[in-house]
Amino acid sequence: MKERIVVGMSGGVDSSVAAALLVEQGYDVVGITMRVAPSPTGEETASRFGSCCGTEATDDAREVARALGIRHYLLNMEDEFEQKVIGNFVAAYGAGRTPVPCVACNSELKFGSLLGRARAWDAAAVATGHYARIARDSATGRHLLLRAADPRKDQTDFLWPLSQAQLAAARFPVGALTKDEVRATARRLGLVTADKPESQEICFVPDDDYRGYLRRRAPGMFQPGAIVDRRGSVVGTHAGIAAYTVGQRRGLGLASGRPLYVVDLDAERNTVRVGDAADLDSDRLLAEAVNFIACEPPRAALRVEAKIRHSHRPAAATVRALEEGRAQVVFDTPQRAASPGQSVVFYDGDVVVGGGIIARSS
Repeated sequence: MKERIVVGMSGGVDSSVAAALLVEQGYDVVGITMRVAPSPTGEETASRFGSCCGTEATDDAREVARALGIRHYLLNMEDEFEQKVIGNFVAAYGAGRTPVPCVACNSELKFGSLLGRARAWDAAAVATGHYARIARDSATGRHLLLRAADPRKDQTDFLWPLSQAQLAAARFPVGALTKDEVRATARRLGLVTADKPESQEICFVPDDDYRGYLRRRAPGMFQPGAIVDRRGSVVGTHAGIAAYTVGQRRGLGLASGRPLYVVDLDAERNTVRVGDAADLDSDRLLAEAVNFIACEPPRAALRVEAKIRHSHRPAAATVRALEEGRAQVVFDTPQRAASPGQSVVFYDGDVVVGGGIIARSS
């Protein structure tokens, strides 16, 4: 009997090719498209979800499944997405943080709820179109998360919360391919998604306008307050801390005569602190909700390369595990704009040692 694998099919080329490769490898493949469209109005659903997880994407996924000769189902996960992804997204901005919703979606839905349902369907694993790889440490028996073969497309910084049980049941069929190879495979198979453009936005935010989205969802978090400098002197008024991010320069409305940047957001005091570019540099940060993948939380300090946002080039650092799922990260050289709410991910070569959520920097 063929081993069954559930593939999360978003309607894009990567997940389409992931399903195709598993079919070629002889697995019993079942395609699942998650319906998460949680927008509070019909207008937002129509304007945004056409490119990701909406009707067009679902139709493309269904067409690919038909071409591959596999079953395809639409799974309603709207309530779970609302609670575990959008709810956390809104709450984080209200707390003065800049969240990464894809991290929660992967750990809570794709390799959380979907994996649980897949097991109920006698499936051995869940596969996605993520650019990442899985390996097994022969010495420790631990499942390892590795960077993708194509460094430009690597998505391991969105997958660091996955547990050993989740990694054991995760499959990333395109992780060993480049993006060009993925598209070439899709063209070879005549898949409708072969030349479909990539979606870079937050899937549930219309027109990538997160401020407008938050204003509709939680208008109370946009209360005006003081903009202060390093000495605490008031230099202006802000329109609500959710409208700002650490490192932001434009849109501050300050006539200072020199460039000023957002260096801190204090939700408790409802203040935005600004400073010079140099004030964004910090050589250490505290992470919380830390997950060590390659090892148990280490007793001694570890040398790693640490990445503080998706576009950041990993920098040499030392990580020390602390109590209550926290860790301290000390960089060899100061890094720019480590933003609370973003991910910090630890690497040893291609191996993801672990990661966490940035709580604060100093």
